[in-house]
Amino acid sequence: MQIVIAATAAYLIARELLGHELPLVAVTVTIVSLGLARDATPRGIVEMVIGINIGIAVAALLVQAFGQGPWQLAVILALTLLVARALSPSAAFAIGAAVQSMLVAVLPAPESGVFARSLDGLVGGAMALLITVLIPRFDLLRERGEAAALFSLLDQALTGLHESLRSGDTAAAELALSRSRRTQPLIEEWTRLLDSARGVAAGSPWLRARRHRLADEARLLAVGDLSTRHVRALARRVEVVVRDGGPRPLLAELIGDTAELVRLVGRSRDDEAARYAARAVAAALASRCSPSAVDGVGEQVVVVLLRPLAFDILVHLGTPPDEARALLPPL
Repeated sequence: MQIVIAATAAYLIARELLGHELPLVAVTVTIVSLGLARDATPRGIVEMVIGINIGIAVAALLVQAFGQGPWQLAVILALTLLVARALSPSAAFAIGAAVQSMLVAVLPAPESGVFARSLDGLVGGAMALLITVLIPRFDLLRERGEAAALFSLLDQALTGLHESLRSGDTAAAELALSRSRRTQPLIEEWTRLLDSARGVAAGSPWLRARRHRLADEARLLAVGDLSTRHVRALARRVEVVVRDGGPRPLLAELIGDTAELVRLVGRSRDDEAARYAARAVAAALASRCSPSAVDGVGEQVVVVLLRPLAFDILVHLGTPPDEARALLPPL
């Protein structure tokens, strides 16, 4: 719907208002700028439009200077790609510029002059940007489940670590470590989609009511990212600790409480009761994170690694940093 409306509007503006008989560039710029990507945002579209119009301008200048022909086409494409790659690392940026410069290089110049296509490019870009704001892609703002998927995987990893420490099961520790490593793609995908959704919501007058919820999701993503890093470090250390096959019930209890905490944090955005329960569990966990409570350097390292996790979650849940720090036993 975005592409059809924007491309049609760009065509009508360039043809009827500007008097351009064949506004091919206006239409192609609109389509290429919007694309079929799920995460089209105003910022991304602006960057694409800039790249495209750079290609048009470079090609128009070279056509004016050297005319049209096969060697001119080669020179125009080469220079456009060099300029685009120098300005942006994005491959789409360079390709968009090259495609439009190719059209300028091979099509007959319009009666109003070759630079009329630069104006068409601006029209197409403006329509793509306007339509993105007025007709946002609502799938960006739906409940996508990235949070549930991430916290579920963290829960599985911590539950596996609990089992490995309770029974001395090295296979469970290895599986938990493998699960913890699978969290990074979820973090990256969630980050990309949330950035897109916030970009669209920031520019759209229809989505003001969603901005608060997206801000809450951003805070949940931040603590999810921190928790993921802590859980990976814990999984690596636990996998080493349990290699002797001995059970460690006290550490297992602490990790079990951590799994419960992560489950509650995952539900805290939509469940106020879970938020309060998570704060209580995090405070209790923080108060028990004393390395002197366990024997052995490896076990003590596990306890030390739990401290920043409990602290970060407490701060996320609204506990002032000084109060959260005071809950931790002295080292």
